[in-house]
Amino acid sequence: MLQAILFDLDDTLLRNKMDSFLPHYFKLLGEYAAALMDKERFMQEMLMGTRAMINNNDPTLTNREVFWRVFQQRTGLDPAIVEPYFTQFYQEQFPSLQEITEPVPGAVDLVEWAFAKGFQVVVATNPLFPRIAIEERLRWANLPVSHYPFALVTCYEEMHAAKPNQAYYHEILARIHCRPDQALMVGDDQQNDILPPTALGMASFWLHDGPDSEYDSPTRGHGSLADLAICLQAGWLQVD
Repeated sequence: MLQAILFDLDDTLLRNKMDSFLPHYFKLLGEYAAALMDKERFMQEMLMGTRAMINNNDPTLTNREVFWRVFQQRTGLDPAIVEPYFTQFYQEQFPSLQEITEPVPGAVDLVEWAFAKGFQVVVATNPLFPRIAIEERLRWANLPVSHYPFALVTCYEEMHAAKPNQAYYHEILARIHCRPDQALMVGDDQQNDILPPTALGMASFWLHDGPDSEYDSPTRGHGSLADLAICLQAGWLQVD
């Protein structure tokens, strides 16, 4: 019996093509960070910190702790000083990137339906950003955390692993007290959103337009968000 639905964020609940968004994001962030160090070096250090989070296998360290430990080791800059500086960036400049994105039609209706049916709803975005940046993108998707009681929004302050590490999904399930066979993961990225939770025994729905018989099974579906809504409203995964 389905108890929880996990939604990826970018290109699932929010149209946000990374090949367009990331260059704008890094340009804006690099210019903001110029007061601290050369832009090219800053981007290199950001990349190294991000890789460290993706490769983190230490369950005692949050992704935030991993990132700032690596950043401090490589730059000598004190996170206690630098992190608030970047918080200001997310408060003041990051919102300007909204114009690159747009809400996904039907996403709000599907999330509201899930809440109305009593499901736990998780925003299972890759936790490589601080919560302030993820909450901002949810606002762009017309799904602000002030209005929707998400069971969990994964962010770098709280999570101890990242996609595609299966430990990321283990941690989500543990935090919402849900067995793998009671959860559905929805996302657009096969390597990050579909294969790892499927390996744990979770159901999955791949947001993918092309035909793929591999994903037409009792616990693995594919199609558009509208297709998913039809499946769920027809009772998919909701019978023991």
